Formats: sequence, structure tokens, C-alpha cells
Amino acid sequence: MRKTKRLAAKIGTCGLVLGLAACSTIGTGQGNERPELTGIWTNASLTNLSRPRGVDKLVLSPQEAQMLAAKTGVAGISPEEASDNAVTDPDAPPPPKGSSDFGLRGYNSFWIDPGSSLARVRGEFRSSYIIEPSNGQVPRLKEPKVKLKDHGFGRRYVTGIGDASGPEALPLAERCLLGFGNTAGPGMMGTLYNSTYQFVQTDDHVMILVEMAHDARIIPTFASKKEAQANHRPAVMKPWFGDSVGWYEGNTLVVETTNIKPLQMEQSSIPITQDGKFIERFTRHSDTEIVYQFTVEDSNLYSRPWTAELSFHATEGPVYEYACHEGNYAMEGILAGARKKEREAAGNN
Repeated sequence: MRKTKRLAAKIGTCGLVLGLAACSTIGTGQGNERPELTGIWTNASLTNLSRPRGVDKLVLSPQEAQMLAAKTGVAGISPEEASDNAVTDPDAPPPPKGSSDFGLRGYNSFWIDPGSSLARVRGEFRSSYIIEPSNGQVPRLKEPKVKLKDHGFGRRYVTGIGDASGPEALPLAERCLLGFGNTAGPGMMGTLYNSTYQFVQTDDHVMILVEMAHDARIIPTFASKKEAQANHRPAVMKPWFGDSVGWYEGNTLVVETTNIKPLQMEQSSIPITQDGKFIERFTRHSDTEIVYQFTVEDSNLYSRPWTAELSFHATEGPVYEYACHEGNYAMEGILAGARKKEREAAGNN
């Protein structure tokens, strides 16, 4: 059993609303300098996890950042195409196989809203989220000690061709089980759109509601690192987003996450094995910015621990419901189409 106070007790004291930010009661496990995290935030930006080719530094001048942002494509759509919001002809035939828009136009530019600039951290424009190693690249092992199953979902996105043998063959995001792009993390990064988060902080928990796509992380907090680590769940329990425990170090919330559901890791842009862990750090830099770092440790997949850094910036709410219906309504059509093709291949119409 976790050695925590009941969340309801704190909610009853301060109320689980935006007004919670005004609650001044500090729990005994928080310390007197804990950062106030409650609020609505966004991490939308055009920066990617790894540094682009040809860019040799992390921090860019405003002019350099503007030039790099102008060359950054999103979801297969170039910046030039993204600026063209011409109406699509609903009666147009499907694109020919192999054409530039085949498989890459699940979204047109109207739906894409990743931000208008590179990531800003403490006022600096960043060319990559990765800050260590200094080359801005993920230090993957050439020969991983553990091989995660490759479902081929990246190829599915590019080609439009993939396994439709059953509902479980489709990606988690396509089935509306998790948001895509690692938005809920651990290792929380912005994506094509809806990069909004609501943080709610109590004496002994922090809840992070993720707009993409209805995900929520509930993190218990403890008086010390030692106590937090002693309250990890049994290793046999592997929930979505993992087993997270937190503690405060001065003005920083530190969160350690282990035992993430293997199915999630097989489809994650930042995978770890059962031996790995994430260390996340949330530091209140100003009234409008939380600096967020995450360190990935897993010697089965990476040659060394590595760290990424980005910021959450204050934004207006509310966080709207993300009504993901692909898995609810499109599933029938996807599977029915696959069965029809199988019948035709067998000579049965």
C-alpha cells in the first residue's frame, strides 16, 4: 500500500479547481519552497527531440531560430504547403499510390497547430530538446541488448498499408487508447496539435491532464527521495505511463518512473525496457514558465543516460475534451475493408 494521505482529503480542503493555485497550505511532505505548478500550460513548438542535420549548436539566435523554423516540416507537410490552406475537393479521387500526398495527408494544414516557433527555454531558442549528449542525438546502442517488437507503424503512416488482421493490430493512438507523439510521456513533448496540459497540485499528489488525447498522469509525492522510491508499486504492476513517484528538491518537483506497460514502450518514440527508468524535473522558472527536463536511463537500449529539456508556458484554458473517434467509428470500416480484400484475393466476392 502506498503510504500517502487520501487525495480526497486535500481536495476537500482546497477544491480541485483552478482556484487551487491560491491554496497556501503546504503538506508536510512538500517542504516550504515547493514550486507552484497548478495551472494550464502548453509545450507546443517546432523543435524536435534530436538536432537537425547541419545544425551544430543547441542555443540559436532569434534570426537563426526563425530560419530553422521556416525550414521545418510537420507531418510530411512542408512549410510552403502548410501556408496554403486551399479547400480540398471532396469529390476528388484518392491520390495515386506512391504520390507525394499518399499516406502523408492524414492531416491537411488546417488541422495542424504545433506552434509557430522553435522551443524557448529560459528565453533561449533551442535547436533540439536533447541537451546531453551535446551533439543533440539519442545515444542508441548499435546492437541493443533487448529488442523491442517492431509493429511497423511508422511505415504504415508513410505508405497507408498496414496490418488489419484485427483491432489489436492497429496502433494504440489509432485505437484512441493513448495520444500519439509521446504527449503524456514520460518524456512529455508537444505534437501536431492540442499540446495543452492542466496541472493540479495537492499536498500529496500532482495530476497532469493531457489534452492529447484524454490521458491523465496521477503522481503521488513524498517527503524524500528515499520514501518515494520505497513506495514504488510491485514490479509486476506495469500501468500505462508507468509507476511514477515524486518528491521535491527545493523549487523542483522530481518524478521517477519505472515499470511502464511494455505495449506502450513498443510504440513509444522514447522506449525503455523493464530495467530502465525516467527521471523528470519540473522547475518553476517564472510566473509563465515551467522548465521541464527528463533523463532516460536504460543500458539495454542506450550507450549512456541522456537528457532532454523544454518548457511549459502558461496559456489560457480551458482544456477541451479530445474526442478521438477513429477507434470508435473507423475501426469497423478498416476491418471490413480488409476482410473484403481477403475475399477478393480468394476469389470470393
